[in-house]
Amino acid sequence: MVRSGEEPKPAGRATEGTGPARLRERFLQGEPVDTGVRTSILNSWRRSRSLGLSPDGTDLPYREDFDAGGRIVRAAVPVLDRLQIAFSGSQINISVADANGTVLLRRFGDPSMARNLPAIQRVPGFVFAEQVAGTNGIGLALAERQLIRVYGAEHFAERSQGNACVAMPVRDPLNGRIEGVLCFGYPRSFEQPALGAAIRRAAENIERRLLGQSSAHERALLRTYLAAGSEAGAHGGIALDAVADEFHPRDQAVLREKAAELISRGQRAAIDVTLPGGRRVTLVSRPMTSASGVRGFAVEAVLPGAPAGGALVLPHQADELPDLAALAAAQLPARPSVTLPSGYLAAASGPAVAPDGDRLPAGYGDTGGAEGGRGAADGAGGVADGGPGVAGGGAGTVDGGGDGGGDVGGDAADGGGDAPYGGSGAVDDRTGSPFPARGLVMVGEPHVGAYALAARRRLELLSEASARIGTTLDVRRTAEELAETAVPRLADFVTIDLPDAVLRGEESADPLADLRRTVLHGVRDGLPFTQPGKRIEFGPTAPQLRCLTSGEAVLEPDLKAAAGWLAQDPEHTAHLLAHVQSLIAVPLLARGVVLGIASFYRAGSSFGDDDRSLAQELAARAALSIDNARRYTHERTMVLALQRRLLPHGLPDQDAVEVAHRYLPAESDVGGDWYDVIPLSGTRVGLLVGDVVGHGMLSAATMGRLRTAARSFAELDFSPDEVLTHLDNLVGRLDREDPDGKGAGVIGATCLYAVYDPTEQRCLMARAGHPPPALVHPDGTVSYPDLPAGPPLGLGGLPFDTVGIDLPEGSQLVLYTDGLIEDRNRDVDVVLEQLRTALAHPERAPEDTCQAVLDTVAPAHPHDDIALLVARVHALDPGRIATWELPADPAVVAETRASAMRRMADWGLDETAFAVELILSELITNAIRHGAGPIRVRLLYGRTLICEVSDVSNTAPHLRRAASTDEGGRGLFLVAQLSQSWGTRYLPEGKVIWAECGLDAA
Repeated sequence: MVRSGEEPKPAGRATEGTGPARLRERFLQGEPVDTGVRTSILNSWRRSRSLGLSPDGTDLPYREDFDAGGRIVRAAVPVLDRLQIAFSGSQINISVADANGTVLLRRFGDPSMARNLPAIQRVPGFVFAEQVAGTNGIGLALAERQLIRVYGAEHFAERSQGNACVAMPVRDPLNGRIEGVLCFGYPRSFEQPALGAAIRRAAENIERRLLGQSSAHERALLRTYLAAGSEAGAHGGIALDAVADEFHPRDQAVLREKAAELISRGQRAAIDVTLPGGRRVTLVSRPMTSASGVRGFAVEAVLPGAPAGGALVLPHQADELPDLAALAAAQLPARPSVTLPSGYLAAASGPAVAPDGDRLPAGYGDTGGAEGGRGAADGAGGVADGGPGVAGGGAGTVDGGGDGGGDVGGDAADGGGDAPYGGSGAVDDRTGSPFPARGLVMVGEPHVGAYALAARRRLELLSEASARIGTTLDVRRTAEELAETAVPRLADFVTIDLPDAVLRGEESADPLADLRRTVLHGVRDGLPFTQPGKRIEFGPTAPQLRCLTSGEAVLEPDLKAAAGWLAQDPEHTAHLLAHVQSLIAVPLLARGVVLGIASFYRAGSSFGDDDRSLAQELAARAALSIDNARRYTHERTMVLALQRRLLPHGLPDQDAVEVAHRYLPAESDVGGDWYDVIPLSGTRVGLLVGDVVGHGMLSAATMGRLRTAARSFAELDFSPDEVLTHLDNLVGRLDREDPDGKGAGVIGATCLYAVYDPTEQRCLMARAGHPPPALVHPDGTVSYPDLPAGPPLGLGGLPFDTVGIDLPEGSQLVLYTDGLIEDRNRDVDVVLEQLRTALAHPERAPEDTCQAVLDTVAPAHPHDDIALLVARVHALDPGRIATWELPADPAVVAETRASAMRRMADWGLDETAFAVELILSELITNAIRHGAGPIRVRLLYGRTLICEVSDVSNTAPHLRRAASTDEGGRGLFLVAQLSQSWGTRYLPEGKVIWAECGLDAA
């Protein structure tokens, strides 16, 4: 079983608690050790070696000037006395060291140990910091800042191989700083699982006594304040409940926050506070000193009710109060009656009744015990938590509550409540004070108020981080938001290093192999940090690598003494030491994925454990946002790759139009916009632009299906309205087949389809809920054709209309999706006018037109995809068109064939003439035999030679394989063999049979 805060013991540990002796020997010989040793031990070995420590060394520094009567000693002595009794007769060596690793106290389960042990294990004053002693319980507990066990050969020094120890840091509950270390040393054969629980309870008891010391100080200040008010007489009574009666709880919270700020400043001052409702209240901080020498401040709220002409005027944010004596002559109303909240003693002359029923004298003699009662711990606990009991909790605030009942009597050592006003540092408040009415808000010591204020600031920073981090789905921007949130309120400089794979939206197989500096942000520039974009490599003892290995934040309070940090790059770190003092390295971990490392640097002071917890919380929140951005980037990359793969990769060869196109994905997500250019029979070309509703993979996949279907329908030579009708039916069918759609119409799309015929210079268009095209005339005028909108695809049952427009040669037809013109911050009509202006340059090539439109019309941050298609139309030279009108008479076949051969000769296509002659003979004969007159024959000479034969019959021929005994049925087979392609195109009346021949056909 592994307890919280402890590492698992290494598998295969040698018997009798000797530790991994063989692995230690391998390490000392310079061989790699990757498994079998706990991470904290291996890191400590590496740091010890980088410091040049020798495992054979026996001398440790000794300090004669250690503080044998400090706070940690006073709090620990009773606890160690009880531990000595509990372990009586055992070989337990109990010690308490300060935050620098200097041993202050020693206790032994067996008193004879004090005679038999060497001096370094029995005499206080020896330093066991890791920097001088190597891997040991006290030094490692300070380095790792958590409960630590060290077994036998896990010690770096040879002298400790036969021992084991368990050590735990002891923190000040008010500020979270490590005050010292409690350590149990014992022979390796004495190992017991209960030692971990025992040292935890003992450390908690020491911390509780440290808290009691701080609470006693504030109880003494409150007694001094109350006693001073009592001596002031009936008109000097202090209304402790006035604030609670006068102000809403919301306003009380504001006043307490400002009072904590005043106390933390440590100055006599007055400020005006504007409450949320607009009410203004003056807060006054007064210095005071208890009989036991505790120096602090009381903060009062000056309440309404001053008589005309007698109000006290205090400067805003004044550092010093005005001369109160000059205002003493002001006439004052009677003081309000004093009614104290539960847990407070009345500040009035004569005996008072304590909450427990005992009668107390007016001087408020001592009634509390050495610990100050339950209210001491509970009340001051509010300080550490940053809650309503700031700067004293039950003892020092208006709303301390019943738990502060035992605190007013206080500790006898702190003195009674008889400190008069007027002494050095005492409150200057006499009868005739100019205040009309006032209420106590808070008492406390400046450093305690500073702790409370810092705790509140940390909570505010966490709250702000929730709103500031993760506003976008961009990995780099999210990392920048983490740095901007932390500077300067937590750190002076922040660096964030992410693997290249994470920046691409992937998971990194080896984060350290491709780590790159992504963000560098600080209070100033010019520091010798590795700049963004550069690769980062951390040494094995670097805090950044240790934090990745452990998965926890690593704190280095003093970088000058951080061996692992100094060893990674001595030259570079030496430059940084001139600018930074402390470091917190935090891994960016989310959902089991290593995303990178965040390093927080502070220049003028050191980080503490509260800062480490705050940095880890900020990093954890940011890591989730970075992982969300990474996953989004990965999905967007896949969708965008699919989208681009489904769009045309090149334009088909044709002479009807000169085309340019652009596709611009949305910033937030990829949609389903598409475009297409489709060569059709008779030198015509189809232009298609569409938009699938929605974003993401589904929209991209749907777009691919619709584009494929639209191309197929177009190549069947359907008219534009027929193509849209078929697409409408397809979308409805896809919607009904969607297992999650349930027929609710979740799939939808818009589309615009245009067919341009260069032989007639005419364009047929139809649209289904799509924006109309823009038409740029050769003279530069731009218009938007009046084209019926039609319903979006998928509604079903509604018709689409085809409109024909004449396009002079050189005109440009511009098709686009709604992402170009629709934006939440712009009016559509204004955008259409901007588009008209951008297009009013007919001399531009289509490529230049596309770029100009995107530069001037497209939104800077598009929320929807943009597909743009610009086509400049051309006309087929009339000299390359040959047309014959024929009656339905077989006698004209030979004559027509001869005329066609003469035209072929004029065009210089003698090599193609034979194939064309056979094709024309077969098609004309079929039209006469199976169709109806009149018959029209047309030859079109472009990139290929196209033969067309049309009649007014709607009966289309079908290719079939004729049997060996059939006399006919082989004509279309010959056409198919002699031509590149052939087909049927239906007209409003009749049909056209066409065949396309290569110019090199024979």
